[in-house]
Amino acid sequence: MIDLSIIIVNYNVKEYLLNLLDSIKQASKNIITEIIVVDNNSDDGSIPAINEKFPQVITIQNLTNVGFGAANNQALEISKGKNILLINPDTLVRENTFEEMIKFLDQNPKVGIAGCKVLNPDGTLQLACRRSFPKPWVSFTKVMGLSKLFPQSKLFAKYNLTYLDENKSYEVDAISGSFMMLTREAYDKVGGFDTDFFMYGEDLDLCYRIQKSGLKVFYVHNTEIIHYKGESTKRSKIDETKIFYNAMHLFVRKHFSSSFIVEIILQFAIILRKTFAFANKNKLILVSVIADFLLYIFLTYFSEQIHTNDNWPGFPNVYKPWVYIIPAIIQILISSFSGVYKRNSLSVLKTFIALFIGLVTIASLTFFFKQFAFSRVVVLLTYIFATIIFSLWRILYKLIWLNKTSNNDLPLRTVLVGIDETAINFLNKIKSNLTIQYKLIGLIGLNIKDIDKKVENLKVIGSIENLKKVIREYQISNVIFSTESIGFDKIFSTVAQCQGENVNFLMSGSELDFMVGKSTITHIENVPLLKVEYNISMFIHKFIKRIFDIILSFILMILVFPFVWIYAKINLRKTFLINSLLQIPEIFIGRKSFVGPKSDNFYQELFLGKKGITGLWFTENIDENDIEEKNRINLFYAKNQNIWLDLEIIGKSISKIFENLEK
Repeated sequence: MIDLSIIIVNYNVKEYLLNLLDSIKQASKNIITEIIVVDNNSDDGSIPAINEKFPQVITIQNLTNVGFGAANNQALEISKGKNILLINPDTLVRENTFEEMIKFLDQNPKVGIAGCKVLNPDGTLQLACRRSFPKPWVSFTKVMGLSKLFPQSKLFAKYNLTYLDENKSYEVDAISGSFMMLTREAYDKVGGFDTDFFMYGEDLDLCYRIQKSGLKVFYVHNTEIIHYKGESTKRSKIDETKIFYNAMHLFVRKHFSSSFIVEIILQFAIILRKTFAFANKNKLILVSVIADFLLYIFLTYFSEQIHTNDNWPGFPNVYKPWVYIIPAIIQILISSFSGVYKRNSLSVLKTFIALFIGLVTIASLTFFFKQFAFSRVVVLLTYIFATIIFSLWRILYKLIWLNKTSNNDLPLRTVLVGIDETAINFLNKIKSNLTIQYKLIGLIGLNIKDIDKKVENLKVIGSIENLKKVIREYQISNVIFSTESIGFDKIFSTVAQCQGENVNFLMSGSELDFMVGKSTITHIENVPLLKVEYNISMFIHKFIKRIFDIILSFILMILVFPFVWIYAKINLRKTFLINSLLQIPEIFIGRKSFVGPKSDNFYQELFLGKKGITGLWFTENIDENDIEEKNRINLFYAKNQNIWLDLEIIGKSISKIFENLEK
């Protein structure tokens, strides 16, 4: 007899699904299972990949996306197991998960469905794995954020039950649809999912019907899975927020007396969530518009006060405050049409252009509407000040932001867990792929005795036991697990140990051809570099970089170079700083740049930039003999080059020079 039927509904998450099937294989050694994968019309080659690597898996291929509930029902109808597991494809299971859950159901015959502890990729608890039904009060506290404000309150934190200990098992209203193990008895009593729920809410509905049948719903704490959450929805065009709250509305209408109050709460939640999502996505635009609008009004008022005298007493009171507001609105509109406001960038050049157009426009309007031509001097002063202030706040914002996010702009500091042959093969694949922007800091061994070993020119800088310490000491951003080298149980315990360290955990595929992590899939294959247009080759970046080099080198040639040249003639010992400053004339005439690669200007036929007197090769301590790492760092610079990255590299270089002088 089959102990467990495992049902997975897949939509365009092939890599996550393949890793899940690997973990299922490890977790199924002592039980008899059948695996059924229902594919909702994926176009990423999921079914061929499954058929090739896991021929024992039963597959059902839908020609359209029929929804989560309907797809699960297709598999439920043909399942034969004593117990049934409904599990999401973007998960990983622990080696003891199935045995622990089956044992729990066998020992508790009154339980119809149970879920285990569900972890986020960083090791924290995923709150949806134990929750209450969205009754009016529960919905209200969730929507209004009271559950987040008072997570330990039984009154306000009902929805996600955050006041309960996650390390204890107990009866709950509902569990997460990412992992639901139900008995055959429960399925025979209530059937499958209600297909009125396309996605979301169907798990709540199933739990509610199982409870109504006289069976219990339980959260089980002594085993866990990792859930990457939402990977399928990111690859679809659905409105996730709207579908979620519509599902809650459908659930309430179906099982509780529908009321006007509940309707208002849920509709308000949809509007609120959409507003926050829009504001978050466009926050840089909103900040820019508000800042420019308020600054323009202030500068107009400031210019008026400067120009006010006996001959001109200022704007007539009858036209205030509109005489400040309307020109500000006109300028914001001109800036918008000029492309000043972008989601991910602040352009000083476009701001100059927009302000010039604004000056011409406002000045022209005063000729057509002479009754409002109070003072063109005020207009001119406003735009002179605006040119300075608008540019200054953008530059300061960029510099401050770059300082705060510098770790995200540079290659991510990475360690690989595993030192056996499989891990080394994977390491060599990563190192040979120059398009993967990870800076490999070292290796993590499985035992303390491995520390300080050298493998493929990389040092073993820690072990599984002290990984948390290594992450903090070396400021690690990525931890890559070679899943063939380390068991899934060890991976789970390591992730839990490093909970809250803000690290991205990635796991290799069994064929060592890809890595998966939270919201990222990295394919370990070489990408033709010549097909990519890197920043360093784009006219605007080259132009700004050249202007910066000319201006700064001209200033330094006048103020600094003569003294450095004299010092170099007197003192034969030349430091890195002296050698760098002696190259300033070459920067001025265009042979070199302040920032760039150390030696080669080209990789294959790809332009990497003019040779730099400093660069990532200096700030990131690149080994001179590591050709692949040098190429990788040069390609990273060429791809991401802009004036702000150059300024950051120059700043870090100056800091490093002074650090060396102090030693």
